Amino acid sequence: MKPGDSLLSRSGGQLLVDALKVHGVDMAFGVPGESYLSVLDAFYESSKDIRFIICRQEGGAANMAEAYGKLTGRPGICFVTRGPGATNASIGIHTAFQDSTPLILFIGQVDTEVSEREAFQEIDYRRMYGQMAKWVAQIDRADRVPEYLSHAFHTAVAGRPGPVVLALPEDVLSEACASQPVVPAAKRVAASPSAAQLDELRERLARAERPFAIVGGSGWTPDACENLRTFVERWQLPVACAFRFQDTFDNAHPNYAGDVGLGINPALGKRIRDADLLLVLGPRLGEATTGGYTLLDIPKTRQTLIHVHQGADELGRVYAADLPIVSGMPEIAAPLAALEPPAHPAWAGSAADAHRAYREWHAPLPMPGDVQLGDVMVQLRERLPHDAILTNGAGNYAIWLHRHFAYRHFRSQLAPTSGAMGYGLPAALAAKSLYPERAVVALAGDGCFMMAGNELATAMQYGLNIVAIVVNNGHFGTIRMHQERNYPGRVHGTGLTNPDFAAYARAFGAHGETVERTADFAPALERALTCGLPALIEIRIPQDASTPAATLEQIREQGRRARGA
Repeated sequence: MKPGDSLLSRSGGQLLVDALKVHGVDMAFGVPGESYLSVLDAFYESSKDIRFIICRQEGGAANMAEAYGKLTGRPGICFVTRGPGATNASIGIHTAFQDSTPLILFIGQVDTEVSEREAFQEIDYRRMYGQMAKWVAQIDRADRVPEYLSHAFHTAVAGRPGPVVLALPEDVLSEACASQPVVPAAKRVAASPSAAQLDELRERLARAERPFAIVGGSGWTPDACENLRTFVERWQLPVACAFRFQDTFDNAHPNYAGDVGLGINPALGKRIRDADLLLVLGPRLGEATTGGYTLLDIPKTRQTLIHVHQGADELGRVYAADLPIVSGMPEIAAPLAALEPPAHPAWAGSAADAHRAYREWHAPLPMPGDVQLGDVMVQLRERLPHDAILTNGAGNYAIWLHRHFAYRHFRSQLAPTSGAMGYGLPAALAAKSLYPERAVVALAGDGCFMMAGNELATAMQYGLNIVAIVVNNGHFGTIRMHQERNYPGRVHGTGLTNPDFAAYARAFGAHGETVERTADFAPALERALTCGLPALIEIRIPQDASTPAATLEQIREQGRRARGA
């Protein structure tokens, strides 16, 4: 301490938690480690201000923090220890990066005096996380903690949101220094469209004959979504949502045309290909939203492309837009709502046609076995309130959810565009932590659920009464599908031996039951929603039930024909 400094001193860990409170943090997720005991001690002092939720594995903790960021637009906060803890957490950081979700990961690190010796569990996190985070740094002085956290919070939410990683050497966290000046809370920084860009957008859109809008991505707010609805209605535009951002626009709205993602409605794909103008508000136009980069030509689309995105680096990365606009979603949606439409648009009636095609695609199809997953999704949408939150990870089971469920409420869908398995249950726990009054349902396949099923213990510990629906077909269904398509009949490495999932849930003290007929699902759901406990419903389906559009046998035969067998 220097002469003249205040006699009041704070440890690095206390300064860190002080800064979290300044930036409005009310919840953090993590797995404890000896490398950040000083932070845990500071949380003890601040337990009334910040709820620290103990998780059972760092991957689950990072996914919970990512889901928090998706739901709130504020950085999700995750704490893990060094080495194994940090590597486990990387799955959530990768998802946050690909999904443009604000998140800050704090990693306990070895003492500064032993750094660069490959000390116990030491990793250079700048190198490890360099390609999957917006900023990676290490705080080497306690008195700079407020500065680093201000930088981290600004970076996580500015422009295209994303994850930030900060390493915290153990000695820095325990080091005492003078109390530091209070740093103002971070403010979101976002670009806005210029008047000239809005004029050009209106001019191009007004003279189009077959315009189509694709919306999604991160950064939306309830007000921005309301302005989007006003704009779409006034301009009579058909609108679709990007992959796993179906809650950006009410799926029951008469202008809604469906979701642009894996297993796209062929009629929707044709409508996009035939459009003469595409107005893309928010999505990156990544691989899933573009059908593996086949839906649109690269680098110049046949359609006039107006692409609005939060990050300048994304514009022109794959598709060279005729009008690229760097803007936050609230900043573009408000002026669009006020944009004057033509009196008699050439495309009048196209939105109704697109919605009609969506509703036809939305209707369930028969599948093998005694449980019809399409009907199960219909029962979910009929019985759950509009503000219910549904989560899922990755797997073919999610195709039924995306195709047959209707998202009516902003931020009612939590799903990783990164395609990460094991996401659904942790995301549901984060959602229930934030919104205990809302129904929260996690969907998972058998393989997907077992990657994070241990977090049922977290649900029990904190009374997070979510409902998990596990679709059990005894194999990694998506990989088996691709295996049969590319190597028909040569099945290897995709079969699974599973527990009795209902009994597994009961072992934690949760409610668990098994459904083997469609008629049994609705009463099981009612019991799960009202039992006062975390609940799990196992749905058993045959392996042949691969997707809503094709059985495994049909996919195998398609593969054989393609190979000339």
